[in-house]
Amino acid sequence: MLAEQVALVTGASRGIGRAIALALAREGAKVIINYKGNTEAALEVQRLIQEQGGKAVCLQADVSSSAQVEKMVRQIVEQEGRIDILVNNAGINRDTLIMRMKDEEWSQVIETNLNAAFYCIRAVSRPMMKQRKGKIINISSVVGIHGNVGQINYAAAKAGIIGLTKSAAKELSSRGIMVNAIAPGYIITDMTEKLPQEVKEKIAAEVPLGRLGQPEDIANLAVFLADEGADYLTGQIIAVDGGLFM
Repeated sequence: MLAEQVALVTGASRGIGRAIALALAREGAKVIINYKGNTEAALEVQRLIQEQGGKAVCLQADVSSSAQVEKMVRQIVEQEGRIDILVNNAGINRDTLIMRMKDEEWSQVIETNLNAAFYCIRAVSRPMMKQRKGKIINISSVVGIHGNVGQINYAAAKAGIIGLTKSAAKELSSRGIMVNAIAPGYIITDMTEKLPQEVKEKIAAEVPLGRLGQPEDIANLAVFLADEGADYLTGQIIAVDGGLFM
């Protein structure tokens, strides 16, 4: 159980982040729902958490801005007195082939998917060190391990998350802070819903378990990693992909 713990989930207004926020709240954590622009969606997540008897606060910040991240974490610590769990989930995609990729399409994905995770880890590391306790969960991707056509920016950012996770785990472990990453496979979210139906069916046929994943498949693992049952687990990259890349 995560009672009395404070969890910050970035990009928590939709998709995997939404599912993780709801799951952490069900286990008793007070969830800080970070979002960039969709206030309505963030408030909906807050409402759902409160309806199930949980605690949640919406906090707007662009996590690709180091200044906004520092301000957000400072506000959380001032208001809550602590921060126990960080889930680096915020992410975007700008898919296209290498020769067609514009500089801004590369930069936007790196800034949101990789730089933001670093900014958040740096910001929470100080209060977590003082507590001598903390759980950091980064959302990578199997694409960061295996690569993918048309996603060189996304794959590079998610591969960077893996190196970030392992390095942070080594650096912070002596202070009781565990850092792990989840590498989702093909999960049904806004991103994958844009794929043509025949493409989704083709992918599902290649997955040994015969289906695309649900956001809750990722959320369940995030809850485990956040709980004390995972206190001897750090620096790990765990693929949740239905066996696609076993």
